[in-house]
Amino acid sequence: MTDAALARGPVVERRRGEGWTAAALISPASIFVAFCLLAPIAILFRFSLNEFVPSKKLMVEALTVANYVKFFTDPYYTTILATTVRIAVLVTAVCLVLGFPLAYVVARTQSRFKHLLIISIVLPLFVGNAVRAAGWMTVFGNKGFFNATLMGLGVIDQPLEIMFTEKAVVIGIIAVNLPFMVLSLQSVIEGIDRSVEEAAFSLGAPPATMFRRVLWPLALPGVLAGTILTFVLAMNAYATPFLLGGPLFKMMAPLVYNQFTQQSNWPFGGAIAFILMTVTLGLTLMANLIIQRRAAR
Repeated sequence: MTDAALARGPVVERRRGEGWTAAALISPASIFVAFCLLAPIAILFRFSLNEFVPSKKLMVEALTVANYVKFFTDPYYTTILATTVRIAVLVTAVCLVLGFPLAYVVARTQSRFKHLLIISIVLPLFVGNAVRAAGWMTVFGNKGFFNATLMGLGVIDQPLEIMFTEKAVVIGIIAVNLPFMVLSLQSVIEGIDRSVEEAAFSLGAPPATMFRRVLWPLALPGVLAGTILTFVLAMNAYATPFLLGGPLFKMMAPLVYNQFTQQSNWPFGGAIAFILMTVTLGLTLMANLIIQRRAAR
């Protein structure tokens, strides 16, 4: 055996020992996640294959895909799914457009009050979604702050119908998700060397070209993380569409809650929940692949 092979022996053993140590450290968390996340999902999927007796509001054990067929063959439910996806995409796009400039300012500022900017972004997260939705209700109501101000200024004669509309839901979800987008982008932009941007400007690149050719490609990891997080939260929003959208406006999460609590239809509610999870994960993975392929070009 050569001296090089003898020297590599302790290194290999040390790396193997580090691997076993890492496995021992992550095993408790992995088991906890598997038990608290995967097990309920498996139970929910099993429930979705059962039958439901409406007259008795009773779940009967079976193996059938009738609940999934019912969802995809009824335009009422497919329209709700399409509305949920459309609103989630719109909210994600608006959060990205609004959040990128704010994240850039926070990341590049050298002010001693930078921590106050970060706190002001994080502070809304300390308030529950239901409380924030209730606050928007006082703003958007027919006699709320927004309408009362416009009518007091003589801009309008009749209050604008904002509450219990899609506009109110979109604004409410944007307000909830925007801090997540800003924080995701800000952490990545801070890691981009400012000299790279200055080099682009010194070579004659205008701000738009610098953003498109330099800043945007380097910030793509933050864009990807922020868009995925925002999209997932928007797809699964419950309190905001329930309170601001009213009984006539439907999204997937309130629909699942309605099936479980009001209809007591656990098989169909489980099917809707599993469809929501599958669509969310599928669209997220698709967007991830598209962004990664464009970043690799």
